[in-house]
Amino acid sequence: MGFGRFFVELVAAVIVSVVVSLSVLFGLFYVLSHPERFGQYIDLPFLTMQQAPAPAAAPPPPTIATAPATPATTSTPTGTQPAPAQPVSGATAASQDSIVIGTGGVTGVYYPSGGAICQMVNRLKADLGISCARESTKGSVYNIETIRSGGLDVGIAQSDWQFHAYRGTDRFADAGAYTDLRALFSLHSEPFTVVARADAGISVFEDLQGKRVNVGIPGSGQRGTLELLMAELGWDMSVFAEAMEIEPSEQSNALCEGEIDAFVYTVGHPSSAIQEAMATCDSVLVDVSGPAIDNLISTRPYYATAVIPAGLYRNHDKDVTTFGVKATVVTSARLREATAYGVVKSVFENLERMRRMHPSFSTLEAASMITDGISVPLHNGAQRYFREAGLL
Repeated sequence: MGFGRFFVELVAAVIVSVVVSLSVLFGLFYVLSHPERFGQYIDLPFLTMQQAPAPAAAPPPPTIATAPATPATTSTPTGTQPAPAQPVSGATAASQDSIVIGTGGVTGVYYPSGGAICQMVNRLKADLGISCARESTKGSVYNIETIRSGGLDVGIAQSDWQFHAYRGTDRFADAGAYTDLRALFSLHSEPFTVVARADAGISVFEDLQGKRVNVGIPGSGQRGTLELLMAELGWDMSVFAEAMEIEPSEQSNALCEGEIDAFVYTVGHPSSAIQEAMATCDSVLVDVSGPAIDNLISTRPYYATAVIPAGLYRNHDKDVTTFGVKATVVTSARLREATAYGVVKSVFENLERMRRMHPSFSTLEAASMITDGISVPLHNGAQRYFREAGLL
């Protein structure tokens, strides 16, 4: 009799366990299948990114320098249209919009920046009719080029590459001036940062000569800034013992494994990639200063002297002097006015929440976000919000 009762209780327990497990799995599947319903409560940009349609294949860049070509309507993402809309109000005009923000490597600050913007937008999805997803990309230059070709709606880019793209200079000379480039707002400062192994004998930038250096992947902001500084110094890649093109997510590991002596990175601080290098192996931050830097700053309005404060990383006990740019959020004049308005509104009306989402955002101020690092016209939708908010 005792055995029979034990058997019945065992079967009952198994049934209850199966039911509970199925309920949990069903609940998880439901959340994964409906990220738009939960984005206002938790950060789900990695889920919304999976739900977002893949960016359209990028057509070849325009070859006529006098005016950028306008992508065909069929190749633009859902948040765009061939021409900017006339001023309209609110969610009705923006309904069904789904935008994708191009960021950078997952260990940099662009990636969480895109996630933070998307979280702000998705919190107000019911009111604005806009959903947002971030995408990890190669960085600033890639984001601008892909916005131009119609493969991205919005992107984060260094202020120097925003400047060059609009004017068709430097990396953008072949494609010509991208006069449809528009700004929404700027974010954090981005010092040009050199991280070196403590035993590599590198204390100033010039010590990189003859060393194994990760120069960054082509199309990234860090690579572009490094090449500009090298040109100022009269260097080319042959000055390094080895010039590596390692993804940002792998460069800290490469440093600590002894595969490289140093890497350069244009990034907001504190950065998880630099934190990894400083915490995992004996590493140092290197001063980047001198006449070449002074000349860069004096001749290029998008650069300024920058300081990486002491105490941000392990064994980082003194300020490091360098120079830097601003991270800016850019788009195209094709983006619907109501969509641009909604993105800006969602960020600026949640700025205090935004400041708590990453240390790099702690000093964000509304007034400076519409001027610092902005060297192209503001999008009509951004202007409309700033006028309504009394910022313009």
